[in-house]
Amino acid sequence: MNVAHGATPRHLWVVGVPALLFNAVGPYDYVMFQTQGAPYLEKSGFTAAQVAHYTSMPMWMEAVWAVGVWFAIAGCILLLIRNRRAWWVFATSLAAFLLSLVYHYVLTDGGALMGTMQMVVSAVIAAQLVALVWYSRAMAKSGVLR
Repeated sequence: MNVAHGATPRHLWVVGVPALLFNAVGPYDYVMFQTQGAPYLEKSGFTAAQVAHYTSMPMWMEAVWAVGVWFAIAGCILLLIRNRRAWWVFATSLAAFLLSLVYHYVLTDGGALMGTMQMVVSAVIAAQLVALVWYSRAMAKSGVLR
């Protein structure tokens, strides 16, 4: 199916718009953390131990976080404008997210500090990114994304 010059399929909007809204949370949290730091986390209901964990993240981890959230938004925008680069931008975001999970769950005690609910949230984010990589790659191969 080569629809590169046709109308945008409805399913692209059904996937792309909710993905954009869902992924907008990441950059919001990132910007709020960068501009307000610990007070933002405290207002969000984080415990003192959780605040200490996030405020002591190394610079490389903050860079990984930035790549993850901003590439997710960029991937959504690229998907909505039908750009085939969306799939590798989503793949980069997924890789950054997986690296952040290694930091929080393997290299530090962040997983234990954040609890079960954060594990569920992390699983949802990972599944959503895997689905977006798959969907955008499939749309690029089919000619929907140019």
